Amino acid sequence: MANRALGFDERPMSLFQWRVVAIMVGLNALDGFDVLSISFASPGITKAWGIDRAALGIVLSMELIGMALGSVILGGVADRIGRRRTILGCLIVMAAGMFAASTAHDVAMLSVWRVVTGLGIGGMLAATNAAVAEVSNAARRSLCVVLMATGYPFGAIVGGSVAAHLLTTHDWPVVFELGAVATLCFVPLVLFWAPESIAFLVRRRTAGALEAVNRTLTRMRHPTIDALPAAVEEPGRVPLARLFEPGLIAPTLLLTLAYFGHIMTFYFILKWVPKIVVDMGFAPSAAGGVLVWANVGGATGALLLGLLTLRVPVRTLTIGAMAVAAAMVVYFGHGQADITELSLVAAAAGFFTNAGIVGLYALVAQTFETDVRATATGFAIGVGRGGSALAPALAGMLFAIGYGLQTVALLMAMGSVVALIALIALGTRAAQPTR
Repeated sequence: MANRALGFDERPMSLFQWRVVAIMVGLNALDGFDVLSISFASPGITKAWGIDRAALGIVLSMELIGMALGSVILGGVADRIGRRRTILGCLIVMAAGMFAASTAHDVAMLSVWRVVTGLGIGGMLAATNAAVAEVSNAARRSLCVVLMATGYPFGAIVGGSVAAHLLTTHDWPVVFELGAVATLCFVPLVLFWAPESIAFLVRRRTAGALEAVNRTLTRMRHPTIDALPAAVEEPGRVPLARLFEPGLIAPTLLLTLAYFGHIMTFYFILKWVPKIVVDMGFAPSAAGGVLVWANVGGATGALLLGLLTLRVPVRTLTIGAMAVAAAMVVYFGHGQADITELSLVAAAAGFFTNAGIVGLYALVAQTFETDVRATATGFAIGVGRGGSALAPALAGMLFAIGYGLQTVALLMAMGSVVALIALIALGTRAAQPTR
């Protein structure tokens, strides 16, 4: 609503706006590497500590639990104190958690620090999704949110490639040390190049809001204003209960269910690929390479979906991606003969699973208004990531009790099927224009 009232919803996006989007892409790239760092490190941890698949599955789930808490709690914080402050605080928490994880000497301490890292990631995801939606114009909003989400696989690709190289000469802690340093590098970028969202400033109307809005409009090369748009009723805080009011309860529940289901399938592939590849007799560095290829596919799928949103409704694209994702995960479960075939199948699975994820981000940003956008994003991600924490642990338990890869893959693919059914039920609600 603020974007429209100020007129830049209809204006072309400036270089400054695209630069802010690029920073948010980079922040999501940190998420991609930080979340998958445990996957890159897992073969070394298993060897060093002698833990079995069931215990490893629990460790792989820990940061997802932290993400669930961080998304739900800090998503609401971002709607109260601002997107920028929340992002900066989350970066500090993430860096501390990553560095501390590199010093862990047992499963318990590693799990604690992975939860801490997840808290930061979860809060940052809710804030960046809202920030991107609010810095873009109406015509490019879905594209910008999708581009932001493509940072996830790019972070895994770049970080994974570096990690795979480092693991040839160093032990597993170097993966977490790399993540901590990369995370801290983004603090000055956010401080100097990512101002607070204009939509947030207009809604909260704090002291100095008009001056802050005009500074940002000037940097965007848009006309400044003499006064803030007319005030709207300010609830003071954004309780989760607002998401369950009559106009919001259906999209809230359906999008949360869709995220919950599809992210389980997504994380089964991303979390277990390295260990599955090592169990097939390949070196840990080769396992990291397969995971990188899965994310190459994910980045390609996300970019293609972003371009297609200019011509095809996001919901339609996302449903199609989820259907093919389920089929590819089932195919992955049949096993492959060599590392090349493994890499190709992992890339295809990553292509469609990640396309589904970025489509969901765009749908959430498109469906909810400024006053509840970060809270809604945080809730959907939080509940979804909390449920997805079951994915690595559930797969580990299934493996431990004797089920083969084919059966486990078939069961885990059902998450994407549940998700596409939820989006079909969503109907035309998610296609309403953002206000």
